[in-house]
Amino acid sequence: MSLIETATRRPARVALACAALATLAACGGRERPQADLAAAQVNTIGVNSYLWRSALETFSFAPLLQADAMGGVIITDWYANPQNPAERVKVTVTILDQDLRADALRVAASRQVTQSGTWVDAPVQAATVQKLEDIILTRARELRRQTLSS
Repeated sequence: MSLIETATRRPARVALACAALATLAACGGRERPQADLAAAQVNTIGVNSYLWRSALETFSFAPLLQADAMGGVIITDWYANPQNPAERVKVTVTILDQDLRADALRVAASRQVTQSGTWVDAPVQAATVQKLEDIILTRARELRRQTLSS
């Protein structure tokens, strides 16, 4: 098919498509389209807002490298407690869902200690990561209760 034939047929196709859409639009009556209802329920962030706010509050003491509300990822920079400067930690929080559930949250931590003036990786106890998750979940539930009661 030549370019001229394609250009000649295109306006006819566009007119046909517009007529079909106009016909479908008239079928709805006065009811609100389902797509509008769904759009009204979309969150402004991609994950559960209570988990997001709780995680940000929990790690507000540490400098942030990344905070992506749509992807649900918070990454802190290395943080050394002033009372124990020979140890530092870095935390990654991943929020996996829009529901406030325990399995919608994942925390990973890295720890380093100084040995002869050099930072060396050290193990993080599993109980530490579990405790951080519990703190975030507990605070998220509190935020939700506060919102619902007001």
